[in-house]
Amino acid sequence: MSALRVTQVRSSNGSKAAQLATLRSLGLRGIGQTVEVNDNPPARGMLHSVRHLVRVEGDDA
Repeated sequence: MSALRVTQVRSSNGSKAAQLATLRSLGLRGIGQTVEVNDNPPARGMLHSVRHLVRVEGDDA
């Protein structure tokens, strides 16, 4: 299974509670932090909900 590199590029200040929870569940805690997540439909949905806060790099991201 391929992985996606996700980097938080914007602050989470002022974000809704659900978006904060999504960032935490992805493993992101601050601007500039990068994590690798498995490329699967649930992860894609999570990334879609915080797409304005993160940058996604991968095969077909």
